[in-house]
Amino acid sequence: MTKPSLPELLHAAVASVGGTERPGQVTMAESVAEAIDDGSHLLVQAGTGTGKSLGYLVPALAHGERVVVATATLALQRQLVERDLPRTVDALHPLLRRRPEFAMLKGRSNYLCLHRLHEGMPQDEEEGLFDQFEAAAPTSKLGQDLLRLRDWSQETETGDRDGLTPGVSDRAWAQVSVSSRECLGATKCAYGAECFAEMARERAKLAEVVVTNHALLAIDAIEGAPVLPPHEVLIVDEAHELVSRVTGVATGELTPGQVNRAVRRAAKLVNEKAADQLQTAAEGFERLMELALPGRLEEIPEDLGYALMALRDASRTVISAIGATRDKSVQDEDAVRKQALASVESVHDVAERVANGSEWDVVWYERHDRFGASLRVAPMSVSGLLREKLFTDRSVVLASATLKLGGDFNGVGASLGLAPEGTEGDDVPQWKGIDVGSPFDYPRQGILYVAKHLARPARDGDRGDMLDELTELIQSAGGRTLGLFSSMRAAQLAAEELRSRIPEFPILLQGEETLGELIKNFAADPRTCLFGTLSLWQGVDVPGPSCQLVVMDKIPFPRPDDPLMSARQKAVEENGGNGFMAVAATHAALLMAQGAGRLVRASGDRGVVAVLDQRLATARYGSYLKASLPDFWYTTDRNQVRRSLAAIDAVAKQAEAAGDVRTGTENDADADADADADAGVESATESE
Repeated sequence: MTKPSLPELLHAAVASVGGTERPGQVTMAESVAEAIDDGSHLLVQAGTGTGKSLGYLVPALAHGERVVVATATLALQRQLVERDLPRTVDALHPLLRRRPEFAMLKGRSNYLCLHRLHEGMPQDEEEGLFDQFEAAAPTSKLGQDLLRLRDWSQETETGDRDGLTPGVSDRAWAQVSVSSRECLGATKCAYGAECFAEMARERAKLAEVVVTNHALLAIDAIEGAPVLPPHEVLIVDEAHELVSRVTGVATGELTPGQVNRAVRRAAKLVNEKAADQLQTAAEGFERLMELALPGRLEEIPEDLGYALMALRDASRTVISAIGATRDKSVQDEDAVRKQALASVESVHDVAERVANGSEWDVVWYERHDRFGASLRVAPMSVSGLLREKLFTDRSVVLASATLKLGGDFNGVGASLGLAPEGTEGDDVPQWKGIDVGSPFDYPRQGILYVAKHLARPARDGDRGDMLDELTELIQSAGGRTLGLFSSMRAAQLAAEELRSRIPEFPILLQGEETLGELIKNFAADPRTCLFGTLSLWQGVDVPGPSCQLVVMDKIPFPRPDDPLMSARQKAVEENGGNGFMAVAATHAALLMAQGAGRLVRASGDRGVVAVLDQRLATARYGSYLKASLPDFWYTTDRNQVRRSLAAIDAVAKQAEAAGDVRTGTENDADADADADADAGVESATESE
């Protein structure tokens, strides 16, 4: 039998989901297949609506060897495993003459631990919580969650936390899950044969496609002990998030609460001398942390250095003592020892890392109103780690709607440890970047408006003129506004002010309800506005008339006092580079590209992205930021934008009155309404 061609396979897969083949998707699939075949690396920017999941799944399945797909968000993991992969496998089966298996794999703490569930947590500060299982009707929220978890354990096939709907609190989940350090191991655990985490690993070993997350990919790379099965191809979707997720995994934290918990857990297992040594070190560390002021520690103060060395040495003594002693009087001793070891080892590792010091690490204090002070340490850069661990012995494809910043891929490539495209060298990973575009007609569907007349925003300053502008824009748009703010304080102030100014337009605010519920309510009522910060810049997918105005209050540069970002910027400058452009502007460009991408989610969408920060029009770096955004029609004419918003709003109201509340799918039935909506955008282009 002749091997099916890639176009045949892609056509079958697209038809199975009721979609339309798009040139960008075809180009992407061909480029992914080429990279897989020759073992090279590919960065591919695929705009919203391209259908990038099929663009990489089809060539990956056709390849026939194991492929790992790593994503940043739960939503995409679910989409791949519950929708895209089943349909694609079914569609390709007659052509490939095989049915590839696929599986989901996450970190151990994402799975229900049957040992914890049935035996309870080793006695600690949570002692007695599981007694609530025995109560006929526990009244606390925690008790109710624990009962739900016990009932769920009888029906779930995977034990995956994300399969529990509605979910439970982190505190409740902590009672029934373990970290990899706390796990007894399948051979030592009475429930090892039924372990959900072990079953997930076994399924992954047998699967041709393994879907995981960026965090587990980072752990696999950083910790040396492989947690992912061997594979020939790695596909990183939502690749713009990878550096941030890897940095998070490589970041250590030490708090007084964490240290005291380790003391309590270890005290049950070691001799009095070892326990007292750790207790004394913990008290010294806690006294220092009471006085800690937020900010970077470019050098470790002498008193902190002594406190950390005391913690390190005491922890090492306790770790040795736990390994040398056994206490048969302690119920479920193995679990108690594992939990104590995990706590003390965590303290030891961070204390040793900070005390030893490294020019490649950034150390700083943070202070939280509720949780107090913490000591944190993170790598200055993860580019070297990624170059060494990611791009070796396998082909890597990195895909996202936003990888091309300022007009090329080199900025994102550098953050991943890649030399500029085309650089030759024995130890230099070879890669290429392609932009397959988007099926959307951005200049016809959207306007980029910069409020050039507003005063330059000052940090935490009063922005009355910005609030006036925002009020008028929302009124012109008839609501339908997603407000993306650079800080939670700015979002709260704007919501409070506009609720009193324009009460006819409901204002939803991030944090007042779960994110899922907020987005659902925002999509359901076109007059509603949704205000928030970071997760809204990247996590909202609301096609149709409910989101026709996306507002950014200002360019989202990192805060000047952000210890890690400022350290990275300074390091670039000390090496002769432009720290501001390499770090701050790249960070802002990525967020703005993601934020602007919230506007046009389907072919029928029309609207405006409004940036209420004059610097996008006046500063030298403005052209770099604009080049990172979709190719909307650009203007600074405030009156024209109001007329365009009003025209788009009028068309949406007509459609709503007629019962045609379309979400802009491929079937644009009402061509006249589309033409009228286009006029709202295109009249602006004619007027200037």
